[in-house]
Amino acid sequence: MARLKLGVLISGRGSNLRSLIAACAKPDYPAEIALVVSNVADAGGLAFAEQAGIPSVTIPHKGYANRAAFDAAIEAELSKAGVELICLAGFMRILGPEILTRWRDRVINIHPSLLPSFRGLHVHEQALAAGVKISGCTVHIVRPAVDDGPILVQGAVPVAADDTPATLAARVLEAEHRIYPLAVRLIAEKRVRIDGDRALIDGAAPSAAPLLSPAG
Repeated sequence: MARLKLGVLISGRGSNLRSLIAACAKPDYPAEIALVVSNVADAGGLAFAEQAGIPSVTIPHKGYANRAAFDAAIEAELSKAGVELICLAGFMRILGPEILTRWRDRVINIHPSLLPSFRGLHVHEQALAAGVKISGCTVHIVRPAVDDGPILVQGAVPVAADDTPATLAARVLEAEHRIYPLAVRLIAEKRVRIDGDRALIDGAAPSAAPLLSPAG
């Protein structure tokens, strides 16, 4: 069976890119990374692509007159590489409605909260200020509204009383590295059906054990 071709968009350190590279290196994984795109020339994640022998391209957003032109440049590179699914992995630009319409249900993103809670930036500060006892991360289908769209996979982690944004972010990041490859696998195995605002996963079952925080 042909492996699903991924285009991974990054802006920074690329830790979720690295988790996808590791997953794609497994012989039974149903996807492969065809191209890495960065809008930042010195993004750390580009080194991971180079080490893995994955083609990459830098497209600085400041070199384009508007978002539509920038998106078109990205789309041209993705199409040339035969990309079938766009994976946003710490990509700090908002894709416009035109590209999202053309790639509807074929763009996914990972966000460091349990959506729909705590959209936008400074997510861990938001979570700590709200006093939540459980936080986590979400992989979702991208829609034009920021951090919106059908939810594919979520991972939950406890919030400690002495957590700082940095310690909570580190715990959430570990969960991100587990759920992003899982979400891609589900799509590649054609187990995802979009029904309105919901993503239905064929053959999926929730974890039997609840996460309690505090435990008692």
